[in-house]
Amino acid sequence: MAINNVENGLNGQTIGPATDADISQPDIAAIYQKYQEEAHKRRREDGGEQYIDLEEEEDVRKSSRHFANLIDDPWVDHEALNAKTPPLKDGDDIKFLVMGTGFCGLVHAVRLIEAGFSVDDIRLVDIAGDVGGTWYWNRYPGLQCDSEASIYLPLLEETGYIPKHRYARGEEIRLHAVRIAEKWGLRDKALFRTAATSFTWDDERRRWVVRLTTERGPAADPINLTVTAQFVVLANGILCHPKVPKIEGLEDYKGQMLHTARWKYDITGGNPGNPFCDKLQGKRVGFIGTGATGVQCATELSKCAGELFIFQRTPSAIHERGQKEIDTKEWKEKVATGPGWWTIRNANFSGVVAREPEMMEMGNLVDDGWTKLDAYKVLTGGPHAQQPMPMEKIPEYVQNAMMLDLPASERARQRVDQVVRNKETAEALKAWYPVWCKRPTFHDEYLETFNHDNVTLVQTENHGVQRATSKGLVVNGKEYELDIIVFGTGFRAPSKDFAEPSRMSNATITGSSGTTLRHKWLESETGPRSLHGLLTNDFPNLFLTGPLMTGSSSSVTYVFDVMARHAAHVTAEATRRAEEAGGADRLKIQPTAEAEAAWAMELAMRAAYGAPLATCTPGYVTDEGSLNFTPKMAGATAYAPGMNAYARVLDEWRKKGGLEGLEVSF
Repeated sequence: MAINNVENGLNGQTIGPATDADISQPDIAAIYQKYQEEAHKRRREDGGEQYIDLEEEEDVRKSSRHFANLIDDPWVDHEALNAKTPPLKDGDDIKFLVMGTGFCGLVHAVRLIEAGFSVDDIRLVDIAGDVGGTWYWNRYPGLQCDSEASIYLPLLEETGYIPKHRYARGEEIRLHAVRIAEKWGLRDKALFRTAATSFTWDDERRRWVVRLTTERGPAADPINLTVTAQFVVLANGILCHPKVPKIEGLEDYKGQMLHTARWKYDITGGNPGNPFCDKLQGKRVGFIGTGATGVQCATELSKCAGELFIFQRTPSAIHERGQKEIDTKEWKEKVATGPGWWTIRNANFSGVVAREPEMMEMGNLVDDGWTKLDAYKVLTGGPHAQQPMPMEKIPEYVQNAMMLDLPASERARQRVDQVVRNKETAEALKAWYPVWCKRPTFHDEYLETFNHDNVTLVQTENHGVQRATSKGLVVNGKEYELDIIVFGTGFRAPSKDFAEPSRMSNATITGSSGTTLRHKWLESETGPRSLHGLLTNDFPNLFLTGPLMTGSSSSVTYVFDVMARHAAHVTAEATRRAEEAGGADRLKIQPTAEAEAAWAMELAMRAAYGAPLATCTPGYVTDEGSLNFTPKMAGATAYAPGMNAYARVLDEWRKKGGLEGLEVSF
């Protein structure tokens, strides 16, 4: 049957627009069966525990030189940083402490400055050696953003910068973070190489007491310091804690190992600006992982490695990318079209992905691969989820979502057949799961890589790599001798522990009642609670940055900016009131328990729209299938009506002018 307009059976709304694929009813049944079989093959009892979290498992890292090297910072200049006067010292009291100098932290700091606060009142802390966040750490060959630069790079309008390519390369993105930090005077306000170990609220002083440790390199002792801050912004990022699979015997491997989040060009040759890895010529390289990172990096390694073995558990869906250089004249005429263009373009992008009628009528401004995925809004939300869904409608909704996804997924599978010449390899490269299960990828060269004589795909199925030897890796009883093993195995799943903020920060956070944030999230009767994903009761003046209880978008910097503007407004308005009363130094902001409960209900009443995730093959979206969804966790989901709907909720809240739902005292 031809799939045209698919109804979701609720209030006459549609779950998506017409599509162009023609799939017969028997094919649909066969595909559903294939999805179930492939997911079942990959499910493991150990779930997310099948990985080593390189930042958490210190004993494992200390036991092997390999693991220690995988997490070391290859970019930091300890000598230069040690020679500088640090912007924070033991005993300092500051107004704003922003944890993280990636785009999330930088945008929050900029919006605070725009709201009237002085840059001198802001300090930033990061474990990295410079600004950039994920773009500081990740500098592997082939690194690019998979969202269009015009919507991903924040503060383009304010800086006037024009990206070089439609999809910006990693080094350009990192340098844009530097550009932002320098323009607003933030780079000198950042204490690098520094981790927080604890945040404790002191209600008498109305301050967060923060314990920090600054690493100073192998030739100097670390420095421990304690500072107080009136406000803390947790901008630690979402995908930033590297992991590797637990492989039996890996500590015995005699070759070299790399993680893509800590690339070492001294081993491979090349540099971030010239990714040709000349030292890999003639080498046998094993690459583990075929997610978004693997698709980019393995493609580049195939151009220089003597032999490249790509170890794959679950293939990614590879959609067309359409990379091109940006024409400056076209940019000024069609992209940077007037004040507020970046926000308008992002709202249009998120709205088109969500299939919002008003944005579809406006036209597809970005017109990229994301906007052609009819069913991706199952993950990011949309107007189809505006009203609560009765439980009895869930099976119908899931079925319709699967049908809506089939055309795009079939096109991706057909593209594999069109490009990859070896039929067995082509079959192994096909993604048999819906688009919302694993981040879709967009690349113009990856599939062609498997037509190269020096590239071999090694399908590991559900168990992953069987074991390691001193010479290489064993899969299905066959040993692959390797000179270098590269892990493109990603990061700690953001869904783990429902994105509990202190775990994402690698620190303990203790609120005004003496309860930890982890206890509130995972052990309390209510479970995770917040107002708009921004503030949480009993943890005053602590600003959260997602990813749960907020809106969701493939352009995550849009989410950052919406939340940063809102946080700056809340802080500025509360500060204004406190200053008028002469109590600014005693300002304390937190949501009421009732306001938290009301927002949790808004989320929970639409949580059923996440039901299609139950069809997924294991991956980071479901913490490798370990995600334990309980009723009280329903109030911690993303806002199902979508990112633009979430932004409207915040905008309407601000227009009321009363800081509704917040306890503001001074």
